[in-house]
Amino acid sequence: MNLKTLAMAGLMASTSTMALADGVSIGMITTLSGGGAGLGIDVRDGFMLAIEQSGRDDIEMIIEDDERAPDRAVQLADRMIQSDDVDIMTGIIWSNLAMAVIPSATAQGVFYLSPNAGPSQLAGAGCHANYFNVAWQNDGLHEAAGAYANTAGYGNSFILAPNYPAGRDALTGYQRMFEGDVAEEVYTQLGQTDYAAEISQIRNSGADSVYFFLPGGMGIAFVRQYAESGVDIPLIGPAFSFDQGILGAVGEAALGVHNTSQWSQDLDNPTNVAFVEAFQAEYGRLPSLYASQGFDTANLILSAMEVAHPDDADAFRAALEAANFDSTRGDFAFGPNHHPIQDIYVREVVMQGDVLTNVIVGTALEDHGDAYADQCQM
Repeated sequence: MNLKTLAMAGLMASTSTMALADGVSIGMITTLSGGGAGLGIDVRDGFMLAIEQSGRDDIEMIIEDDERAPDRAVQLADRMIQSDDVDIMTGIIWSNLAMAVIPSATAQGVFYLSPNAGPSQLAGAGCHANYFNVAWQNDGLHEAAGAYANTAGYGNSFILAPNYPAGRDALTGYQRMFEGDVAEEVYTQLGQTDYAAEISQIRNSGADSVYFFLPGGMGIAFVRQYAESGVDIPLIGPAFSFDQGILGAVGEAALGVHNTSQWSQDLDNPTNVAFVEAFQAEYGRLPSLYASQGFDTANLILSAMEVAHPDDADAFRAALEAANFDSTRGDFAFGPNHHPIQDIYVREVVMQGDVLTNVIVGTALEDHGDAYADQCQM
């Protein structure tokens, strides 16, 4: 199998097939064009790297571009389930798309493994035995940021995020752990790129810190405009706005910013060291958080396939729950609602040679589960 050929096939929203009679069919719906495409491309590339490394020839990959549109994601999912007869689905980046696709997919007996989106609704009362999140529950990195802000001595934060499920989870999570006051809580438009009004609010807010969740191009635009504004109130963010795929576009405006993540390219465990090296060799760039999540998701699937076929749903589910794979994060375990229990780190943006990247400077939360697990009845 030629990994670069498969990656190009994904970009063209076409199908790469390696199926045998008893093989497993995996449908990946992710964002490969338009705003946020870098996130989906990294998930896809990390996932396909793990498939390539496995050497298996009994996996059929169907890769499609959702164009960040819920209606298109639903149409693609329906086709994959009803016409392509996929066993497993994965790939969605955005929580509004996840909410549109995942409940229907799991209700139809398909396993869904999320490499990113983790809306609170699917972690709590809307959990499902066939749904696993290999990344996080949406609140987690934001909860860690709130815990970090306490230790950093901040007492009055201006907080902002886009007005969609992950944005609302973000600010809920930050406030769950932050012990100080909130100067203002602001929700922006999803996809917004002009933040002059919000930066003016920050300037006049009296805040001693700014916490923001603006993934993809939204974060790039905000950080650039914030640096140009001259406002010197410290920024805190989750990894989404300071991850490897973002930093090149943000530039030196990101230097010194602290952000929270369950993964970092400098995590010193054998799996992660080998992953970073292999990803760079294959794609010519450092991996991002999203690439690591795609890689882990594929390896979890591969570990379960060593035990059972998805047609034997109970056995396959038990194998997924065991999480018997080597994660880029080191220790990995699922909570009772099929969401990770994991350490979440504080990273700082630094310059290594001529490349901006993140290094771990502390641990914000250890063995952290999510706030919704006790609402899950499976």
